[in-house]
This record gives sequence, structure tokens and C-alpha cells, in this order.
Amino acid sequence: MNTLEKIEKAVAELKPEDIKAFADWFAEFQADRWDRQIEQDSLDGKLDKLVAQALEDERAGRTRPL
Repeated sequence: MNTLEKIEKAVAELKPEDIKAFADWFAEFQADRWDRQIEQDSLDGKLDKLVAQALEDERAGRTRPL
């Protein structure tokens, strides 16, 4: 049995309140990973083209308020 299968089995055996706690923890875990990835992509310059395009669209009036 691989690690993922072990995790799936363990989660399937949790009590409902523990599943909720796990789901809350996992959502936060994913959000933190996403934030770190975006930050690293920014530092690596991977978002530069997107930022430049967004700024150009704003200057050209091709945006609208949210």
C-alpha cells in the first residue's frame, strides 16, 4: 500500500468532526502552498509579462472596476 492509499484509508476512517478539522487544515495547507508558489513565480519573473499586460490594459482603458 503506497502513502496516498494509506492517507485515503485513514481519512475514510475519521469521525465527521475530524474530517471537518482535516478538511480545514488541508484547505489552509493548499492556500499556503499556492501563496508560496505565486511568490516564487513572481521572484523568478514568471509573472512579469502578465503584470505588464495588465498595466497596459489599464492605461489603454480596457479594464473596468471590480
